[in-house]
Amino acid sequence: MPAIRVENLSKEYVLGGREIGRDSFREMVADSLLAPFRRLRRLAGDAAPEDRFLALKDISFEVRPGEALGIIGRNGAGKSTLLKILSRITPPTSGRAELSGRVSSLLEVGTGFHPELTGRENIFLNGAILGMSRAEIRRRFDEIIAFSEIEKFLDTPVKRYSSGMYVRLAFAVAAHLDPEILIVDEVLAVGDAQFQKKCLGKMEEAGREGRTILFVSHNLTAIRKLCTRAILLSQGELAADGAPKAVIAEYTGETEGVVLSRQWPNESDAPRNAGAVLRSVSVCDESGGPPDAVYTDKPFNVEIDFRVTRDGAAVGLNILFYDMENHCILASLNNHEPNWYGNPMREGDYRSICRIPKNIFNNGFYSLSIILFGKNFEDSAAEHGVLKLEIRDGPEVRGDYFGEYACSIRPSFEWITAESGEPHDDR
Repeated sequence: MPAIRVENLSKEYVLGGREIGRDSFREMVADSLLAPFRRLRRLAGDAAPEDRFLALKDISFEVRPGEALGIIGRNGAGKSTLLKILSRITPPTSGRAELSGRVSSLLEVGTGFHPELTGRENIFLNGAILGMSRAEIRRRFDEIIAFSEIEKFLDTPVKRYSSGMYVRLAFAVAAHLDPEILIVDEVLAVGDAQFQKKCLGKMEEAGREGRTILFVSHNLTAIRKLCTRAILLSQGELAADGAPKAVIAEYTGETEGVVLSRQWPNESDAPRNAGAVLRSVSVCDESGGPPDAVYTDKPFNVEIDFRVTRDGAAVGLNILFYDMENHCILASLNNHEPNWYGNPMREGDYRSICRIPKNIFNNGFYSLSIILFGKNFEDSAAEHGVLKLEIRDGPEVRGDYFGEYACSIRPSFEWITAESGEPHDDR
């Protein structure tokens, strides 16, 4: 049985009005009293049409017990609305969401705590809401306080807490009161870097203990590290569902197209410094031709055509590879090239080739940036995201392993194994 089942879930709002589907007694009475005036305004032509906005559109998915699901998407994609429905803060307009087990949520700062109560009182209140006895809460109380690091302010009303203090206590409560389903929104961004790291470690621990985690974040590194699966929301719709690496690639747009060559036919538009201007940058195979694909187990070249625009100029080149999370994972300069680097060059056209050996990169999507610089690394001109590469595994590379490799580089080092006591071949 899934821990979470979402079927045909939609959420509609009326801009400037009440939510569709909300039917509290107070709102029904207010609607009935205001209805005649609305009708008169419509007859007089003064009424603004109701602008309806679908925050979620027919979403369906399931989450297995113990699964860590990352939810990503741009601002306004429907991520927070989905979590509010799953946390029972707001009802759906149509469809349904079923959760099996005790749920603990950490959404916006301010949700879940009573502002007039102290930190201590709110811990017991939240535990009671989750169905825990006072004895159960007491058993976890010291752990919550130690994790939150707000012992001095424990008996202060939480309305006097800073946002950082509030999040510390709120996360400590949500993570330590034994929830079977933990729902965490981007609210962790409020905390400092050290506390964020501690929170991610706690969520990893919860995952290892078999708890179900739903995690919304713009921190793609955290999603990739923490989650076993990810979904992508786009304009309220489910756009992708699968392994975090593939879903993140779709989100960042790396799958929109591989670009293995870039030219600047018009020098006025090309990256340049005082001594040189770029003409083209290309990924080529060993023979110098365009490759049908770039493979992890085959070398490839990066060819850079440039023109020295004045006699005596010194020209340096630097290429940088970025992974799909925009981390620079590999860079190479030509400052050890004996023929040209640091020497004055005559005006004219040149080609530099950087040879990338095989078995360096992991399979995945990468972008390439280039920096053109002058003598002593000064007078630089950078062009980011010049090329986009998909580096694939060849058919014989993986052997008997078909899972996901960690990291962005995957060099093939030599391994030597011998029976203990036997000499190793130290070639």
